[in-house]
Amino acid sequence: MDIWHMIEKERASLVDALAALPDGDWDKPSLCTGWTVREVVGHLIATANMTPPKFFAKLAGSGFNFQSLTRKDIQQFTAGRTNAGLVDAMRSRVQARTAPPGPAASWLGETIVHGEDVFRALGGYREHPVEHVVAVADFYKNSNMLIGAKNRINGVTLRATDTHWRHGTGPEVSGPVIALVLAMTGRRAALDDLHGDGVAVLRERG
Repeated sequence: MDIWHMIEKERASLVDALAALPDGDWDKPSLCTGWTVREVVGHLIATANMTPPKFFAKLAGSGFNFQSLTRKDIQQFTAGRTNAGLVDAMRSRVQARTAPPGPAASWLGETIVHGEDVFRALGGYREHPVEHVVAVADFYKNSNMLIGAKNRINGVTLRATDTHWRHGTGPEVSGPVIALVLAMTGRRAALDDLHGDGVAVLRERG
């Protein structure tokens, strides 16, 4: 299965899960600092509507400030929409293959990690095909793009306990591969789901 088919399956699953959320959950904090569940969903919709030309035009219009661009896009795609309207907007982009510039694996990671920003914050991880999560782990282990995952995990061993995946050398961090992926991307809540001497190293790095 290619990466875009994985993205399509993850989006479809995520949309169904979001559709079942009570309205009261949408304004709760996500694992993204300063973002509510609603804002995370708005960001996912914005990403799925982006193209490289749009991205560069919007970046220039935001004074080449990526955080400003992201905030503007969240506002654009959430303003005036109900929670159900956001679900519908995201469902309409399940099969879309538009995105900002970057490798497709990064958008698979975006879908999985931001989905967990919502659901891990609300209590528990969602189910994912393990090959999807492993593909994301293999991407992040070698990438410092935006979130600095490669630097964050330097000098520790990551070992999945639910599949055959291992990376690195040094003090061990072990646990479910989805928790490892979240830890790689700086989600501190995921560290509570991991074990080993390397967890303290990751806590120090944030």
